[in-house]
Amino acid sequence: MNWSEKTAVITGAGGVLLGAFAIELAKKGAKVAALDKNLEHVQKTVDTIVGSGGTAKAYACDVLDKASLQAAEKQIFEDFGNYHILINGAGGNMDKANTTSEFFDETELGNPNARSFFDLDVPEIQKVFELNFLGTLLTTQVFARRMLGLQGATVINMSSMSAFSPMTKVLGYSAAKAAINNLTEWLAVHFANKNLRVNAIAPGFFVTKQNQNLLKGPDGSLTPRSHKIIANTPMGRFGEVKDLFGTFFWLCDEEASGFVSGAVIPVDGAFNAYSGV
Repeated sequence: MNWSEKTAVITGAGGVLLGAFAIELAKKGAKVAALDKNLEHVQKTVDTIVGSGGTAKAYACDVLDKASLQAAEKQIFEDFGNYHILINGAGGNMDKANTTSEFFDETELGNPNARSFFDLDVPEIQKVFELNFLGTLLTTQVFARRMLGLQGATVINMSSMSAFSPMTKVLGYSAAKAAINNLTEWLAVHFANKNLRVNAIAPGFFVTKQNQNLLKGPDGSLTPRSHKIIANTPMGRFGEVKDLFGTFFWLCDEEASGFVSGAVIPVDGAFNAYSGV
């Protein structure tokens, strides 16, 4: 594929995974519109791209604010013209949407230092669902309209291993990512007659800014939860950012994956396939 003819819109591009892919996509010659709620973070991604001779521009944008999305979309179209790739990378989790323990423990009820299922903060769960699901829905509503009928137009959503088999403790995030899988399939069918492909990537366990405190101690050593994750990942390690690049590029390239739509692709070191025995 001639990447120099493509423009990609990437939300959450100030983060570890999506920022790295934005940089790799620009190395291939694509133009990148990098969006994030934190302009300072996403500007670092853009500075790296431009410093290496690529073409990119940073945009501050809130994926839960339709007016903010519309303003960004208008500016991106003025700056780059048509865009062909939309990657819905914005998402995340919140601590109060998680339980403290994997299994119910009566002693945690009412304990200010613990959080049982019955003590989960409903507004926080709602925020997690909105950020992951509604943020993807709204962004697609705003950007996909101009992509309809374009040659090679594709949308890539970010799912998770927790969408297939929910992680213990992580209730809100798991439910939201399961909704992303369903949304991906629905959109793929809905826009199939307009040549717009919609797929999702479901990463296994990668160390990011959001989860590094859960997976590594202050000294960089692995936490007990990390050891449990690796023990249940047949490839025996966490994913590295570069492990996602091939799947991203494949889904972006209509010559390689032009008949692939409605798929959720695991990139997980066989985590999802492993029964534990």
